[in-house]
Amino acid sequence: MLPGARAGTAQIDRPALVARHDPHLGAIDTMAPLSVGNGRFAFTADVTGLQTLPELYHDKGIPVETQARWSWHENANPKGYKLSDANRDYTAWGRTVGYPTNTKSPAGHWLRENPHIQPLPQIGFVMTGADAHALTAADVSNIDQRLDMWRGRLDSHVQLLGQALSVSSTVNPDSDTLALRIASPLLASGRAAVRIALPLGYKMGDHHNPPLDWSQPQAHQTRVLAQTANSLVLEHTRDASHYTMTLTSGAPLKISHPREHVFDITPGSGEKLDLTISFTRQGQAPARDAAAVFQASEAHWDRFWRSGAAVDFSGSKDPRAAELERRVVLSQYLTAIQLGDELPASESGLTTSTWYGKHHTEMVWWHTAHFALWGRPEYTARTLDWFNRTLPAARAVAASRGLQGARWMKMTGPEGRESPGGNPLIVWNQPHAIHLAELLYRADPSPATLQRYRALVFETAQGMASMLHWDEKGQRYVLGPPLWIAQEIYDQATSMNPTYELSYWARALEIAQEWRERLGMPRDAEWEKRRTHLSALPQKDGKYVALESHPDTWDNIDSRHDHPSFLMALGQLPGDGVDRETMRRTLQAVLSNWDWETKIWGWDYPMIAMTAARVGEPEKAVSVLLKSDGPNNSYTQAGHNPNTRLPVYLPGNGALLAAVAMMAGGWDGAPSRPAPGFPADGSWVVRAEGFKALP
Repeated sequence: MLPGARAGTAQIDRPALVARHDPHLGAIDTMAPLSVGNGRFAFTADVTGLQTLPELYHDKGIPVETQARWSWHENANPKGYKLSDANRDYTAWGRTVGYPTNTKSPAGHWLRENPHIQPLPQIGFVMTGADAHALTAADVSNIDQRLDMWRGRLDSHVQLLGQALSVSSTVNPDSDTLALRIASPLLASGRAAVRIALPLGYKMGDHHNPPLDWSQPQAHQTRVLAQTANSLVLEHTRDASHYTMTLTSGAPLKISHPREHVFDITPGSGEKLDLTISFTRQGQAPARDAAAVFQASEAHWDRFWRSGAAVDFSGSKDPRAAELERRVVLSQYLTAIQLGDELPASESGLTTSTWYGKHHTEMVWWHTAHFALWGRPEYTARTLDWFNRTLPAARAVAASRGLQGARWMKMTGPEGRESPGGNPLIVWNQPHAIHLAELLYRADPSPATLQRYRALVFETAQGMASMLHWDEKGQRYVLGPPLWIAQEIYDQATSMNPTYELSYWARALEIAQEWRERLGMPRDAEWEKRRTHLSALPQKDGKYVALESHPDTWDNIDSRHDHPSFLMALGQLPGDGVDRETMRRTLQAVLSNWDWETKIWGWDYPMIAMTAARVGEPEKAVSVLLKSDGPNNSYTQAGHNPNTRLPVYLPGNGALLAAVAMMAGGWDGAPSRPAPGFPADGSWVVRAEGFKALP
């Protein structure tokens, strides 16, 4: 047995691994509401098992909401605003091109806010009867809440108003159905009910974590489509957006309608209430049986946890090992229930609304690459299916900017339209589709995979190649200006040749060429010319800098905050154009001299760890991955990685999983020992199985 980090031969006891990290709450923790979901629909609950204390959780922590990735709304656009109405002109390389960066104009404001995510109903307990008052935290005691991740089931036991209350919940893997099993004497005595309240939407004043909007009840409609002794079917309509909700019980119900958009549910008799609540945007959701939903959920999660990879750090001497294992297990659960839809997720998933619910395509690598590395490529494939469907929109964007092929939008909703802001000038989202397609090919190196993503890879590569400009004086191709690099602090109109983006251009064009060869095609001569004549990665005084046009990274402290993205050239990527010793010095400079306090994000820590692993510094990789004295690197009891202004930030979870997959499972050219990204000094015992190596 190896003396250092090692992979054991015994199969990992996966149920035990997951169970020891099941969240278990004995008190209200507003930063740790717990969720059940299926990747496109999720329900988040407070300690009562429902959404009984929404204001407390929203104001003091993480909101408790119900969301579906298909539920969107768009305000009226009577003036017919189109993207070009928000354009500003940028001139470089003898060309003037308009980019929609004007958010201050009426067009820019409307286009940025629309479409936006439309929340589903809030489902919580309310007090009923003559002495009814609004329930508060003071009404809840004796809390015992546990999330069983192996079964995808949340069990909550509390005393509410001094009476016992229990709630079990889960979500159907194949339909957007919440199943509830509720029991309490409060239901039998008429002192409490389950309230289903349908909001107008979100208050739009804040694009980070806005509250639900209960104003203007006349601005939306809730219509009863059908009602029987044990069921209720509602249709909610707001402008052109609508969904239906089907509530079903195996026993008779009492249903009251105290005011518009509000329905109170209690059992017809007794203290037990079994419900299924199904949602759909088209037609009417069929009635579901609660027992069947619990059974289907349990079978789904058993398959999930037994599939793909697993890593076990038990037996390690390093005191940080248990916490890393906890973060890893919880992150697998959270990403599966929130990032698994065919529409790429927003940064806050299905927990709350950030950026109007739109997804940021520069984040799709952090959101979905880890699934392929963990042996669950079907999740990654769902994201790429959106890219395939949206190719026509990306072609149109490319054509509007004088480019060939496809040019990917940065901040967008389901239809693929760009959102105004600095977003259209970001470019590190461009190669992601190619890199993710390569991960899927490595998972399934078949002709079918090549054909499925052939157009996506080739048209993205064509767009990237056409974004490069020939510098006659330097006899080289350059990237930008204008552009906004991944370290979002530099002047967009003058930025040129960022280190990370240049390396990613070389890597993605090389992958596209390899795909041509796999398909029996010759290399594209123009792509090859541009790839092999790219500018060198910019450096100064023996270290890489963020970009050639502003090489002040190590001279100016104001240039040492936000993402140290140049490290990704040898970390997330295998290092096209990178000198390893220069990168090693650059890594040390980041660890020693970066401004961690001004602005750093949750995904930066795993990203830096990936670079440390690649340059043979596993102790530094572990230390930065679990860095406790930097902001935005904590994980709640529920597993969320809150960031400044964002109570939920899933790129941190996804990046953590990608880094651990690499450190435990290896990468192309990694040292030939188990768990090559972990220290080999005996402090870490790593049992790993099922990982795919990172390129």
